[in-house]
Amino acid sequence: MRFKNKSRKPTTLRCNAGRRCSFSVLVWSLVGCLLLLNLYSFISQKDARRGGTHFHINQHPHIRELEEVEEENIQLPPPRKRSPRAAKRKPKRPTTLIEEFLDESSQLRNVFFPGQRTAIDPRKSSENDTYYYYPGRMWLDTEGNPIQAHGGGILYDQRTKMYYWYGEYKDGPTYHAHKKGAARVDVIGVGCYSSKDLWMWKNEGIVLAAEENDETHDLYKLNILERPKVIYNEKTGKYVMWMHIDDTNYTKASAGVATSDFPTGPFDYLYSKRPHGYDSRDMTVFKDEDGIAYLVYSSEDNSELHIGPLNEEYIDVTQAMRRVLVGQHREAPALFKHGGTYYMITSGCTGWAPNEARAHAAESILGPWETIGNPCIGGNKVFRDTTFFGQSTFVLPLPELPGSFIFMADRWNPADLRDSRYVWLPLRVAGPVDHPLEYNFGFPLWSRVSVYWHKRWRLPYRWQGKK
Repeated sequence: MRFKNKSRKPTTLRCNAGRRCSFSVLVWSLVGCLLLLNLYSFISQKDARRGGTHFHINQHPHIRELEEVEEENIQLPPPRKRSPRAAKRKPKRPTTLIEEFLDESSQLRNVFFPGQRTAIDPRKSSENDTYYYYPGRMWLDTEGNPIQAHGGGILYDQRTKMYYWYGEYKDGPTYHAHKKGAARVDVIGVGCYSSKDLWMWKNEGIVLAAEENDETHDLYKLNILERPKVIYNEKTGKYVMWMHIDDTNYTKASAGVATSDFPTGPFDYLYSKRPHGYDSRDMTVFKDEDGIAYLVYSSEDNSELHIGPLNEEYIDVTQAMRRVLVGQHREAPALFKHGGTYYMITSGCTGWAPNEARAHAAESILGPWETIGNPCIGGNKVFRDTTFFGQSTFVLPLPELPGSFIFMADRWNPADLRDSRYVWLPLRVAGPVDHPLEYNFGFPLWSRVSVYWHKRWRLPYRWQGKK
């Protein structure tokens, strides 16, 4: 027989309607309401920030053309003949497309690195070829020489109304410093090219030159200078260049800085350091809308990225720093912003060999950062898994086309680094992401970052630069 315990308090609450409801149901109902309000608020803010322009832009026939997927069907060449003795001693395993890409004697060499006959040449282009980009083809400047601006980035200068493309000037023979050393060329310096339309580039010369004789100098020709990026400081009137500085064995792992009064240099080299006391290799700089600039670099043997603000002069880091993408082994960061959200494309760490890109997103540049998938669309599976046989270096905003950018990548040629190519492709921010996210109360519903493969493409109209 059961008895009531009159001293025990009831475990249920009486609702307004006079019915009993459990405490847990009430709590979870309140949580559900809060989550729905959060979701509605977040989506409303996103719509307000984007101003409803995405639908209008997508209706533009040229934008639709850029988002159409192009496929690639590259067939592996037949296997080379081998002697019966060699075949018996070591059976030949199937060759992959990546191995063909890295093999300088491959029959497909001309597919990945077309000859000069098909070069993008602004001096000779017909009406049908003007303003078209051909990813992977040789790209000539206005003097007819191959553009040397590898691992670079672009600055739009408000004062001169010009675009400036800075990058590694690799016009020298490729060699190995020692048996296990990576392919390299001697440091020549940082090249600079100017343009009004992002297609026809004038060579402005070497704006930061190597040191020929002083072996103790960071810029000594047998050292390493990679991935130069330039931003402008309105307060000081200086153009500030950051770059990866290293020795032949990649043990110095530092970031270097130089400044100039003019976008075309010459730049005065200041110093190098390990930012925040950590090793620094692949890097970039990003200047936010509020004028604060940030250094982003691979660290801890490329196992993670570090992000920290620069000082007001942009010539040193501050004490603030955040470790992001910890344990993910990412390099070649290219950071951009859209609709109040920060996005970044990175590469895996496989030396000169291409690998799969990853896109990341964050509400704050200091993180936390979410990985949202492979941004590459089109080509074929191997193309997508190798970032179209390229590696990210920069993402250039196109302000007149909201949500549209140019994805800049290098197609490295380790057999002849000066013949490395450029892979410029349209990038769009729109649509749902690929990977499920770690949801929290903020509901980070990022838009998808999409890089579309095209053998031949151009901007939606004749690009006249910013007004």
